[in-house]
Parts: sequence; structure tokens; C-alpha cells
Amino acid sequence: MATTLSDSKPTALRFTKMEGLGNDFVVFDGIRQRVILRPEDIRALADRHFGIGCDQVLLVEPSTRADCDFRYRIFNADGGEVEQCGNGARCFALFVRRAGLSEKRDIPVETRGGRLELHVQEDGQVMVNMGVPQLEPAAIPFLADRSAASYTLDVDGQAVCIAAVGMGNPHALLLTERVDSAPVASLGPKLEQHPAFPRRSNVGFVEIDDRQHLRLRVWERGAGETLACGSNACAAVVAGQRWGLLDETVRVTLPGGTLEIRWQGPGTPLTMTGPARVVFDGVWAFAPEAAGGTMREATLEQIAQQLNADQRELDFLRKLTDAEGETLARHIAALEIHCGPENYPATHWEDD
Repeated sequence: MATTLSDSKPTALRFTKMEGLGNDFVVFDGIRQRVILRPEDIRALADRHFGIGCDQVLLVEPSTRADCDFRYRIFNADGGEVEQCGNGARCFALFVRRAGLSEKRDIPVETRGGRLELHVQEDGQVMVNMGVPQLEPAAIPFLADRSAASYTLDVDGQAVCIAAVGMGNPHALLLTERVDSAPVASLGPKLEQHPAFPRRSNVGFVEIDDRQHLRLRVWERGAGETLACGSNACAAVVAGQRWGLLDETVRVTLPGGTLEIRWQGPGTPLTMTGPARVVFDGVWAFAPEAAGGTMREATLEQIAQQLNADQRELDFLRKLTDAEGETLARHIAALEIHCGPENYPATHWEDD
């Protein structure tokens, strides 16, 4: 458990910034430190001007299931918790191995959308068994009387043809002749919030090049357009196969890069393979108004966490002047930032 000055919310947390095809994440280890994040904290973290900046916040926790090693929680930039994120799953696998939480290459995890199986390959790519795609409307969830390859929705008086697919989270897919000029920013939010999707949807605009390759842009629920969305890439391949336009193995090119998706048809699990990368590590100190304390207390707690301070050392820290304490905190924060793909120093992730 991380050292804190009281039983109240912690005011400084270690994090790792990661990305998968440009879909970027702030990842917290909730096993070796106490992580309490409110929706407003997540919105502040995700802000690219005043925060760290990310599409989603990911949290590693102990699993509540006997058949899973970890609980994988995902929060969109708007502060809402969601069921699934494929690109985040690949980053999650890299994170737990790099942090020393697991030495396995096969890592089962618990999500709100069900169980995922993550496999870290020898080449560093991560394959995610995303489970069996959901095609029945009630399971997606999507409001329709029966399962079909395509549905027609009314959007501002216009008929829009889509596919609806569940990948642990809901997706709407529509074909477009040129994905570069697709109306992602205008039509995306309307389909995201269409009443046919009770939990909103992630919206994919699909251009099919040939039976083994498609191009995709995605309007993500709660995040807007992103450089990549792994679960939507999976849903796009499912939709394309049901339309009769794609083979079992398909390369999906998104603005952030390319994924390989494999699916053998209804009732079978789907796999997604792609990269994940560490950008940097750091420490996030809550603003005093967010943490419910003073800047001095926030600074002291940050120092205490980083030094694993005992009570005697805390008493010494409290005798520092404001300037001395803030200078020490800046030095510690600077030492905590390790850019690039190198492993943590041996002492970095010791139990608090």
C-alpha cells in the first residue's frame, strides 16, 4: 500500500503513458498503490492542454475472478467507465510484464465486457483473444427485432445503413467509398448517441480495399475521433465478413497504424494482433482543490510516496520550508521520468 498522510484520497500517483497505434493511455498500477479516481479527475488527466493527455485511462487491479490474473478497467476521456478497449488491452499486457506484476506471456484478464486472453509474442507484438463477437441485438445492445448483417437507421431524416456488432462494447459500422473524406466528425456523434444504441456506440467508417485489407476511421464513444480503436477494428472485420466482402484474416489500416484481425465466423473467437509502446513514466500530483488538501500537503505526500517515508521521516519533511519541499519534489519527479522502452530500475516498483 502506498504511503499516505491520512486515509483520504492520495494526492500523488505513479503512472505510465502508453500508446497502441496512436491510441494513447495513462496507466495506473492499482495493486502497488492506492488509486482513487473520480470522473472529474479522469477528465483532468485526459486534458491535452492542462493534464497529461490521453484517449483513455487504464487501471490495473486484482481480479475478482479465479480464472483471471488481473482486473482491467477502462475510463474514457469524458470520465465514464466502459467495457472494452482492444488497443488498451495490448498496452495492459506490456505494462504488467514491464512493471514486474507478471512474468507470463499468456495473461487472462477480467473486464466489464467479459474475460480477455492476452498473449505477448516473442517479437513484442501482443495478440488479444477478444472472445466471440456478439451478433444478437440484445447482447450488443442494439434495438432490433432480429439479428441481421445490416440495419437501416433514421439520422436527421436520412436513411443510414449500418452493421451492429458487440465486442464487449457496442459498435456501429458503415461502408464508405473513401474513408479520408468520410463524415466522421458530423455523422459519428449522431450515430454514437442514436437511440437504437442504449449504451451509445463506437462508430467505424469502413473502406474495403480487397478481401484481405480495409481502411478504417473511428469515432469513439466518449472520446471523439481517435487514431485507432482496436475493438472497432475487430467489429469492422466481423461486419465485412457478414457482408460477404472479407476473408478470415484481414489487415486493418487506421490513421495510427495497422492491426491483423482473424475471425472464422459466427460462434468462434476473434483475435487481434498489434503493437504497444511505453512513452514515459511519471508522477501525477493532484491539484489541491481536487485532492481536498493544500499544495504543501500534496507536495509532502508526493515526497513520502517516492521515498517510502516512515513516520519519523514524515516529521522531518514537515519541518522543511515550502521552497525546500517543492525543490525536493521537483528533483524526485525528474528522477521518476524514464523515457523510452527501457525496463524500470530494479527499485522503481518495489512494494510501498
